[in-house]
Order: sequence, then structure tokens, then C-alpha cells
Amino acid sequence: MAESTNTGQTFAEAVAIMRRLREPEGCPWDREQSFDSIRKYTLEETYEVLDAIERRDWGELKDELGDLLLQVLFYAQMAAEAGHFSIEDVIAGLNRKLVRRHPHVFGEEAAAAAGNSAAGLEVAGIDSAQVLRNWDEIKKRERAGKVGTEGRLEAVSRSMPALAEAAKIGSKAAKAGFDWPDVSGLMDKLREETAELEAEIAAGEPAREAAGRELGDLLFTTVNLARHLKVDPETTLRDTNARFRRRFRHMEEATGKPLEELAPEELEALWAGAKRAERDA
Repeated sequence: MAESTNTGQTFAEAVAIMRRLREPEGCPWDREQSFDSIRKYTLEETYEVLDAIERRDWGELKDELGDLLLQVLFYAQMAAEAGHFSIEDVIAGLNRKLVRRHPHVFGEEAAAAAGNSAAGLEVAGIDSAQVLRNWDEIKKRERAGKVGTEGRLEAVSRSMPALAEAAKIGSKAAKAGFDWPDVSGLMDKLREETAELEAEIAAGEPAREAAGRELGDLLFTTVNLARHLKVDPETTLRDTNARFRRRFRHMEEATGKPLEELAPEELEALWAGAKRAERDA
């Protein structure tokens, strides 16, 4: 499908609609919202975009991307009302960043004009691996130029989902050399964390808080194992969730009784049957 020549006009209309919704005579609900109140919707819309991609539902993806864009317009409008920045500032900043971090596409002169201070990078005829190395180096120099720059983990957002945050933290630490040398070391660590969790569980109720900490350590180690295996933990868990949904649905359809009326061994047999059906499909 050819790109429309009216993209700018269409986007400007969306910005105007959002502004109108927030005006005194606009929508009461939209006027009441704040940065904090719509955060949960931003997260929901992001996951709905991911779900549409996984299902390859392009019509749904179009709609969900619109809903996600609405979140951007909402935040920018509220920021403009408070005098922080405008949607034009957001887009201009993004444009500069894209040019700044792609000197191999736009040229070193244009990248430098956009604020790229990472001179001397390899940019001619590079592959995607070198592009990522350049991107990381440019980001590092950007951070180094900011006043009050703190530790490298401060660059990892605390607001992202915990699974994604753990993966990012592990990756950042690995770049500093703080990492397990190989998968076998991580498997040993998994066994160690499992044993510590079992010990706290055996201690009973007084150790509930400690058991929670040990479970967190086990989860964090599992995420790092995924990184070593070059597996995205978020995508992997979502795939597992989808498999569980399918198998559980198969269990529900395979019996004429409510599942809660079945004995544990009957439920286990249904689960095994669901797994066999999936393998044979």
C-alpha cells in the first residue's frame, strides 16, 4: 500500500482532536486524567499491540497502534498544558535521535549536526552487528555528556515490566564483565537458588518474606539463563502462556464435567491428553 501524502495533515488532525478533548468544553473523562492515571492504559495498549503481532492480525494491529499513538498524544498534550514540552518537541527530538544514531545512513556530517559526538565510528559498508555496536557507543557518549550521569544501571527504566527490566539489567551488567561465563554456570546457580528457596519454604510461615526474596533470585537467574541462550524471556513466557491456554481449553472440552469436580489424577490425565493432542496436531 502506497504511503499517503497527507500523513502530516492526518497527524495534525489527531493532535487537534486530543487538544479539543482536554479543553473545558471537551470530554469530562479526558479532562480528569493525569500522567499517573493513564499509565496503566499505556501498558495495556502496548501488550495489545504485541498480541496482535503474535496473531498476525494486521487489521487489529492497525487499530492497536492507533490506541498506542493515542497514549503518546495524551501525554504530550498534558505536558504542553503544564508548559513542559509539546508534541512537536517530541517528534523533533525523535528525528534528531534517529539521524544522530544512524551516521551510516544519513552521513557523519548530518549525524554530527544532530548532536552525534561519537566520531571515529566505523560507518561504511557495516552489518547489523556493527550498527548495534555503534548505537550503544553513541548512547554511551550521549549519557556521558549529560550533567549528573550516574551508574550504568540508572539508564535501565524502572517502569518497564519486571521481566524485561531483569533482562536489561543482566545485559548491562554483562557488558561490564559481571556475568556467568557460560550456561553451565547458570544451571549451577539455578540449582543453588532452588535449594535456598526450598530451605525457606521448609521453614514455614515465619520465612514467607525470605522465601519471596529467594523466589525473586530464582526468577532473576532464569532471565539471565534466557539471555545466555539468546532467548527473549518475555516472548518465551508469552508463548508458554498461549500453550497453557490451548491445553487448558482442550481439558475443558474433553470432559462433560466442570474441571473442579474431577480428581487430581483425572486432571493430570486430561493434561497429558492435551499435550499429546498438541504434539499430534
